[in-house]
Amino acid sequence: MSLRKPPLPRLLLNDVSCMRNAQQILHHVNVSLHDGSALVLTGANGSGKTTFLRMLAGFSRPSAGEILWNGHDITQSGIFHQYKLQLNWLSLKDAIKEKFTVLDNVQWFEVLEGKQGRSLPALELMGLGRLANERPSRLSMGQRKRLQLARLLAIDRPIWLLDEPSVALDTEGVKLLEYIIAEHRKNGGIVIVATHLPIKIEDGMVLRLPPRFPRRLTLVDMLDRADI
Repeated sequence: MSLRKPPLPRLLLNDVSCMRNAQQILHHVNVSLHDGSALVLTGANGSGKTTFLRMLAGFSRPSAGEILWNGHDITQSGIFHQYKLQLNWLSLKDAIKEKFTVLDNVQWFEVLEGKQGRSLPALELMGLGRLANERPSRLSMGQRKRLQLARLLAIDRPIWLLDEPSVALDTEGVKLLEYIIAEHRKNGGIVIVATHLPIKIEDGMVLRLPPRFPRRLTLVDMLDRADI
């Protein structure tokens, strides 16, 4: 009787290091992500959370180690073409077209995917259904973030790379974000979140990036020392 081999991780970071501006910000990172997994990147501003996501998205290469998708190095051109079609990227730049309606801003991306019928339900789930025919200029910052999240749902790719997804969201918006992350994972999706704000992600692995520069003494620190 032969024993089954355990499944390969969907994503594997194997001894990965990364440089930015001639400084090393990741040191020999090893992470395995299977279907339904979540990884939370935390750390101070400037610690390299966005750089980490950009590396996973293939915008930059590791300075050492390798990133494997289904056992294949994502930096190989043939592999990368397939891998990038698995990715859903949410950044601080919302890429919202002001001349389009709210609905068009989701449908345009959906059409590029060759999909149909998910845009309006996604907007309704994110609480933007009544604003579907409005221009984005009518939206608050929190509503613009919800519009970005609606695009994630409509495009429906398995690997989500989320850079500060809760910024500008109110309490209800954060709960919606936590809900769609949980549902995506239930369906086998992978979520990688860079955040400095608390987001409830059940059983998510946490990778805290160290600060790149020593913290400078503040006025409060100096006053405290003067009291000694």
